[in-house]
Amino acid sequence: MDTIGTDTSLTLERFLPYRLSVLSNTISRAIAEAYAERYDLSINEWRVMAIVGRYPGSSAADVAERAAMDKVAVSRAVARLLEAGRLRRRVANDDRRRSVLALSAVGRRIYERITPVLLDYEKTLLESLSERDRRQLDRILSRLTEQASSLGPPSLA
Repeated sequence: MDTIGTDTSLTLERFLPYRLSVLSNTISRAIAEAYAERYDLSINEWRVMAIVGRYPGSSAADVAERAAMDKVAVSRAVARLLEAGRLRRRVANDDRRRSVLALSAVGRRIYERITPVLLDYEKTLLESLSERDRRQLDRILSRLTEQASSLGPPSLA
């Protein structure tokens, strides 16, 4: 799968980062329709809720790292969720300088309503793949994530 031709021109439609971004954006937009209108949640707000729902006691920095999100975007989402009463923030027991997040009762109810819908969506999406393909996709995504993390940014010098 060549992304760069012999003339060193970039074939964007075959460039892996572009293709992954388009796929992610397509899926995220479709999923966002399930919760944006009904619960007035942005994609970033849902991602924060999903991470805090899975990992209660996470800090905003933990959320940013787990989601590979910009810290400013996480901070804005956290602020909106706190204001809406969907998150609670408290001082960490082990470090008084650090605050940790948890879903509020309202946030937990929303999380428990949205999660099954999204899992069904994922199931339907993956039905286009065989079980073998699904396992292979999982392995490939894990390897690419690990490799991308170890590479860092490309040198443009």
